[in-house]
Amino acid sequence: MVLPVAVVALTLTSGFVGAATATALQDDNDTPTATSSLDTPASAVSDKSADSQEPLADAAAKVLPSVVSIVSSDGRQTGEGTGVIISSDGLILTNNHVVELAVDGGDLKVTLPDGSKADATIKGRDESSDLAVIEVKGHDDLKPATFGKSGDLQVGDTVMAVGSPLGLDGSVTSGIVSALDRAINLGNEMSQSTTSAVIDAIQTDAAINPGNSGGPLVDADGNVVGINTAIASLNQSAGLGSSQGGSIGLGFAIPIDDARVIADQLVEKGEAIHAYMGVRLTDTEDGVTIAGIESGSPADKAGLQEGDVVTKIGGDKVDDVASLTAKIRSRKPGDKVTIEVTRDGKSHEAEVTLGTFPNADS
Repeated sequence: MVLPVAVVALTLTSGFVGAATATALQDDNDTPTATSSLDTPASAVSDKSADSQEPLADAAAKVLPSVVSIVSSDGRQTGEGTGVIISSDGLILTNNHVVELAVDGGDLKVTLPDGSKADATIKGRDESSDLAVIEVKGHDDLKPATFGKSGDLQVGDTVMAVGSPLGLDGSVTSGIVSALDRAINLGNEMSQSTTSAVIDAIQTDAAINPGNSGGPLVDADGNVVGINTAIASLNQSAGLGSSQGGSIGLGFAIPIDDARVIADQLVEKGEAIHAYMGVRLTDTEDGVTIAGIESGSPADKAGLQEGDVVTKIGGDKVDDVASLTAKIRSRKPGDKVTIEVTRDGKSHEAEVTLGTFPNADS
């Protein structure tokens, strides 16, 4: 996706020179119970840390023991990225595009916080949200990250990006939340998938570079509030993945509130379920126009029509196809949502009961 500025292109932040969630496993009383980020209540975003002389240093010290570097390979290409430990027994959250090279018999290796290396396997992955959970065996003492509440974030809040940019493990950069609910179409140019990932992202000016993909964006208390996924880079070429340029202060992270839901499903089922309306959308001069409706779909049942121009969803303004798609995918099947459209110059409302996402349509 090309951002509105003509020379800016969006780039996934895995490094190419060629992570996932945790769940408590319970057997008999002789088996240690794993601790998991998914089972722990989210910590509220706050500016407390004021008692410390070095609040950001404290935050970094809290999260670094929960961050790993990841290398994936298909034998021809190698990709580098970052992951967040979410289970004491080896579950790790990262981006799908970080691990995708290892899907069909490829190789996946993780460097743990103590510097040791381990083979990993893919527990589950989701192309639509660009998230994946991977697993390393033989560990029961890893430190799960603490999840915060991305829904509590405000523009201007201090955040830090942690990861392995350009292979430099354990790197930390700081900045602020530049914007919220920024609809970003990640496309599929750097992915083997035909599914285009669309996220309602946190935008930050914390420096994010290739290799940061899948790593945590944390608040001033060291709580994970996002998963770093993409950057905008200055580039004369149009399109996603056409450059591996460095940070220009435009980084994007998947909100942890959304990532947590997906991760839970990936751990339990190996795949994620998304909501959908059953429409084909296109950006026109009039706005986001419904170019087609699947027969019998939620949109069809709600009375939406081909040619309708969508103006709002759930009271929120719709700017383009990416923003509408992101808002639908952030909801759950069965949710009811009010869609406002313009038809023949008049405003109409339709209540849509969202269905289960069966394919790559919105």
